[in-house]
Amino acid sequence: MIAALAAVSFLAGFVDSIAGGGGLLTVPALLLAGLDPAQAIATNKVQGSVAAASATYTFGRKGLIEWKKAWGFTLVAFLSSIAGALCVRFLPRSALEVLIPLLLIAIALYFAFSRKVKDEDAHARMTTLAFGLTAPVAIGFYDGIFGPGAGSFYMLAFVTLLGYGVVRATAHTKLVNFASNFGSLLLYAATGTVVWSLGFVMAGASLLGAQLGSRVAMRLGSRIIRPLLVLVSSLMALRLLLDPANPWRQGLQRAVSMLF
Repeated sequence: MIAALAAVSFLAGFVDSIAGGGGLLTVPALLLAGLDPAQAIATNKVQGSVAAASATYTFGRKGLIEWKKAWGFTLVAFLSSIAGALCVRFLPRSALEVLIPLLLIAIALYFAFSRKVKDEDAHARMTTLAFGLTAPVAIGFYDGIFGPGAGSFYMLAFVTLLGYGVVRATAHTKLVNFASNFGSLLLYAATGTVVWSLGFVMAGASLLGAQLGSRVAMRLGSRIIRPLLVLVSSLMALRLLLDPANPWRQGLQRAVSMLF
């Protein structure tokens, strides 16, 4: 079981460092290993934090992260994720389960068909300060309270709002995604829901996968980032829609039962 989780984590780290969505692989694997949903989500934050940190280090060494600009919205994402984790019991999860698949489908369509998604930077639509006070607040809070697709949302924000090219956007996405992953991990650790033995094994494997993935992303740029982002966003949306507890699926089942 441990070997299988390590293998899944390696693949998740590779995918996560390029397009996000590694949790699409690791959370179901943890559930199959016998963890309850709370433990699976909390333990997944360990490998998710390490994979994001590993990719951030690799992108940073290549000079793809503007640290003077990035530290502010990184701190905001960190604090917002803690706030999200604290509010998890008060906000209606069903509303998120309705909205998130639609947003992921929209992201997949945008990156599939938009001509603005390139390796080169484009014109920014807002200042760094305005961006730091909006996108990392909302996405970091969401990452703390729910999580699936946060990397895709960060990526979309950097491309559309700051005009970053896809490689530069990926680099900054890993940085802020690490911050929001780590912030929520601290809250989960405090509640004792993290299974550390599995988390550390998976973290080591995901670190190696993230190192490989970040190097592939820097070498191939939009040729690999764009299609993988479309694929991962689509699969995450499908995974959420197929969940028996998802309101979309329940509504469709009721509609079918009324017709037949």
